Amino acid sequence: MSKNNISFILHKPQLSENIGACARAIKNFDFKNLILINPKPIFPNDKILATSVGAKNIIRQSKVYQNIEKAIENLDIVIATSARFRKQNIKHIDLEEIKKIDFEKKVGFLFGSEASGLSNNEISYANYTLQISTNPEFKSLNLSHSLIIIAQIISNVLKFKNKKFSRSKKIKTASKKEIQLMINLCIKNLDDINFFKPKEKKPIMLQNLRNIFYKMDLSDKETRILSSVFASLGKKR
Repeated sequence: MSKNNISFILHKPQLSENIGACARAIKNFDFKNLILINPKPIFPNDKILATSVGAKNIIRQSKVYQNIEKAIENLDIVIATSARFRKQNIKHIDLEEIKKIDFEKKVGFLFGSEASGLSNNEISYANYTLQISTNPEFKSLNLSHSLIIIAQIISNVLKFKNKKFSRSKKIKTASKKEIQLMINLCIKNLDDINFFKPKEKKPIMLQNLRNIFYKMDLSDKETRILSSVFASLGKKR
């Protein structure tokens, strides 16, 4: 999955400062693609470049269109951000559901203008609407703030999907025998303090105890540490 598949689309942005801040947010999370639709300020201008700080390359390589149709024609999926749910036949998703999006495809996140957001007509071009949970009494977010929240979430999702998790070769998984010896030591100490009460429940309690330890995926070192802890607790009595 490539970050080059992701585009951030600003529909009729009104403030130069917000355009620059959005470019900066895009670069913060190593994305490349900024698309503008009919921006109100002259684009680019000095204020946009100044507020983009170190993201001037994002501004310079951005694309400008006069309408949504042209802006999204090369995308596979469009997700429109909105502070409110719409009475339209369109699927609503939240930030948690971003991870379900197929980022092998070309995906665009569409943001409305600062004053009015996106109209129902503009929303109709999207596959999904995305709402960021905020204070119900004060839902409106600054344009660049909305973008940076979403960019951070997407970045984490892509890192997780692209990363192959593996243990260090120096870490050795504990054998079943090592874990069972540790469990037996734990059980012995629990028996000594008459922990398993009532006695008829002991078998199920032991099952639960084994389930806990086996689910932990312990290393041999961690198993030795826990065995030492259980042995020390037994000596204290």
